[in-house]
Amino acid sequence: MSQNLAIALAVFAGGGVGSVLRHYSVVAAKGLLGDGFPYGTLFVNIAGCFVIGALVECFALRFNATPTVQALLVTGFLGGFTTFSAFSIDFFKLVQEGALMPAATYAAATFIVCLLAVFGGVYLMRGVLG
Repeated sequence: MSQNLAIALAVFAGGGVGSVLRHYSVVAAKGLLGDGFPYGTLFVNIAGCFVIGALVECFALRFNATPTVQALLVTGFLGGFTTFSAFSIDFFKLVQEGALMPAATYAAATFIVCLLAVFGGVYLMRGVLG
């Protein structure tokens, strides 16, 4: 099998698993917290940012992951698990409903906490592996 095909299949498989996990995470968040605020999408985006920071740092410091493994985990799984498009439509719906403060809170929390999560993942792995 060529490396390009292996990478494509890895992205496909990882994306499928990540998307299914995102779906069930969003459903669980709605069940636990209600659907008045997009907690599920916020959670998956923060978690995904933390994991991508941790993975990238693991790859850099300790684990020489192949391009196929990197594609499986980063592009595939995390690409399927996190979602900018769902964030965008959730934000739009809040604005359309006139919920401007929750919309602003959601946008700010997504931006700030996701960036902090990436740093948290990186620095955690530096502490553990470095």
